[in-house]
Amino acid sequence: MEVSEFVFYLFALLTVVSALAVVTLPNVVHAAFSLMVTLFSVAGLYVFLQADFLAATQVIVYVGGILVLILFGVLMTSSKLVMKVSIEVSMWQMFGGIFVSSALLAVLLLLTFETPWNVLSEVVDSSDSTVEQIGIAILQKKFLLPFEVASIILLIALIGAVFISRAEEQE
Repeated sequence: MEVSEFVFYLFALLTVVSALAVVTLPNVVHAAFSLMVTLFSVAGLYVFLQADFLAATQVIVYVGGILVLILFGVLMTSSKLVMKVSIEVSMWQMFGGIFVSSALLAVLLLLTFETPWNVLSEVVDSSDSTVEQIGIAILQKKFLLPFEVASIILLIALIGAVFISRAEEQE
């Protein structure tokens, strides 16, 4: 086994273990820090996929922005909230969750093993950066209209959120 394979499997194992820690740890702060490890290790996997733009975006947006916001929110409100929350789950909900999770796992495993991974290296020209390829795909090809529609929808959602928050303040 080469060093790069070992590091890839290390990142994959770290991703899975820290993601399991996120959903199983009872302490919210520890779960948030496990989420940070998960997001960093996913960025490491993006580096192995030669997706430098996605790796940088993962670290800047998710780790640098959203996770810091989550941590500040948790740390600022943890003294005001009771951390012991009892959630009752019926057997039907448990079986439904297990069924949906198992079906999703089966689909993901099927897609993982049926995907011809060697084709991907032929499609991507490693001499160009992924930033340039993403820019060309979005701005010069068929994705320009959906990109602009998504930006307008996000702008409308932002204006709506500001309007709703202003309406609650005036009341």
